[in-house]
Amino acid sequence: MDLKEAVIIITGGGTGVGSACAQALAKYGARVVIAYNKSKEGAIAAEKKCKALGGDAITVKGNVALDNDCKNIVSKTINQWGRIDGLVNNAGITKFAAPNNLDALSSQDFIDLYSTNVVGSYQMLRACSEYLKTSRGSVVNVSSIAGIKAIGSSTAYIASKAALNAMTVALARALAPEIRINAVCPGLVDTEWHSKRFSEEEYKSFLEKYEKTVPLKEAATPEDIAETILWLLSSARLITGETILVDAGLHLGNPM
Repeated sequence: MDLKEAVIIITGGGTGVGSACAQALAKYGARVVIAYNKSKEGAIAAEKKCKALGGDAITVKGNVALDNDCKNIVSKTINQWGRIDGLVNNAGITKFAAPNNLDALSSQDFIDLYSTNVVGSYQMLRACSEYLKTSRGSVVNVSSIAGIKAIGSSTAYIASKAALNAMTVALARALAPEIRINAVCPGLVDTEWHSKRFSEEEYKSFLEKYEKTVPLKEAATPEDIAETILWLLSSARLITGETILVDAGLHLGNPM
């Protein structure tokens, strides 16, 4: 895919990886739809940055857990530019809960996480599918190492990302050859996702421990994840149904 003037929808586009991805696409002259639910200020800031970088962008509010909101995001994209070439399913939520505390999660917590992390991605793809087939487009689901190694912020989050990975493979098989679908599975990404969870000192200690543990001795930045997403969108023309780990080698574990 030639990214110049390509139309790419990014959910959760107002912060973190979504914002970094929007800006990276803008550098190549892409036209970006920054979909957001709660991060309005971040989305507007990302839109301005995209335009300053030489791309074009619009912001659209929508909760991907609601099918009508997904359809509205797509409708506004088509009204603006008449096509869709790519979709980045980046919107995601969690609830932090220790896995050995079985009372820390309710059935509603599981439903909420699945509604955004799994069903939301499905609904966005379904809403875009007609246009992606026409453009022979590409989809990237932003998943997590949690879905591979069963580690992460909570059992509900782990389960939702494992489901997203399985769905990625199933839909890649079902929608080929017109649409390529892959997933990116980051390890720790240095964003507000974790820093809001801890005090400043606690987060610093958490980050240092992670960087000492992983083989490549670094946590990812949002820009690192965006780089992989762009590659899957634009260059990896014979890759589909894959889950790409961007985790500094965390999945390798500690040697014996």
